[in-house]
Amino acid sequence: MMNLMFALQLMKGKVRSFFTKEDGAVDIVAIVVLIGIAVALAVIFRTQIQGLIERLLGTVEDQATNAVTGGN
Repeated sequence: MMNLMFALQLMKGKVRSFFTKEDGAVDIVAIVVLIGIAVALAVIFRTQIQGLIERLLGTVEDQATNAVTGGN
């Protein structure tokens, strides 16, 4: 009987701790804010990002072509 009382008391403490702790909520809000900032930056610098990616892929394509054909 004593073990059952101890187990119930322990469970009660765990449940109370679960509902009163708010660390997880703060982490979720922080993640949402960071995602929002990343999306805003992507929208603001969309053309610059697109140009950068096109230049990088162009360079990769040129290097791959040179590697396959043996050109300089």
